[in-house]
Amino acid sequence: MLDVKGLRKAYGTTVALRDATFSAPTGTCYGLLGPNGAGKTTTISIVVGTIDADAGQVTLDGQLIGTGNLEAKKRIGFVPQDLALYEDLSANDNLRFFGALYGLQGLELERKMGEVLELAGLQDRRKGPVKDFSGGMKRRLNVAAALMHNPDLLVLDEPTVGVDPQSRNLIFEALENLQRQGKTLLYTTHYMEEAERLCQRVAIMDCGRVIAEGAISELHRLIPSKSIVRVELSEGTPVPAAIPGAQNVNLSGRTVSFEIADLKTGLPAAIASFSSVERVETERPTLEEVFLHLTGRSLRD
Repeated sequence: MLDVKGLRKAYGTTVALRDATFSAPTGTCYGLLGPNGAGKTTTISIVVGTIDADAGQVTLDGQLIGTGNLEAKKRIGFVPQDLALYEDLSANDNLRFFGALYGLQGLELERKMGEVLELAGLQDRRKGPVKDFSGGMKRRLNVAAALMHNPDLLVLDEPTVGVDPQSRNLIFEALENLQRQGKTLLYTTHYMEEAERLCQRVAIMDCGRVIAEGAISELHRLIPSKSIVRVELSEGTPVPAAIPGAQNVNLSGRTVSFEIADLKTGLPAAIASFSSVERVETERPTLEEVFLHLTGRSLRD
């Protein structure tokens, strides 16, 4: 388990982190979300051991992580937002270099290279120079390089920026496979749909603090909005005079739409008021709506 407790960090008079606390269980993907300047980069830098916190601590399965703890840092793989690759070298040579940094050599090094290249879908391009790769291929190789030493914790900072849908999906599938292998992932992104697909738990940061934390279903309850229900009526079915618990009822053709406060308790009674329906659709508040509700809609340039 990754355990982050009470992190505080200041740069001169600017406080970047204020008692940031969260935990990522082993084998899960934990999302770290927040607007620009929220403290995500500082948090990640402390987690991977490139800077020390002024107060608080980070542990991985009880082992303290810090700039001077090389053994703990060997258990962490880092996928930075800026590509950490040598463009004049081939994919093979990039991976040999990163593997050698962790003491891999010989057959063990070659086996691991083949494993991560397969995971990244780059087996057929392993000998070509990285400068000829597409943006998506470079992103996938960036992930592969961070996995060469078989880390227990993989920290990913915006790993899909600027990639095509096919490469994004392959990265998602690779990360889901790593979770099944028991790896713990710490994932930052500005794409809320990525967090909804990948993450079991999420922390939303703002102004250096964790302002909300939990499973995505729990975060949805923080927003004071109602779920939308759309009911397609059978031909000739009348709209009931009253729909229990429904607000803002609208009729368009044979589709009745309305808002309801609690799907679990209110939807059965609402649907029972219709004599005949063909289809029912529901739409819950999205993670993006939760994010904007908690952090505001003003620009953070």
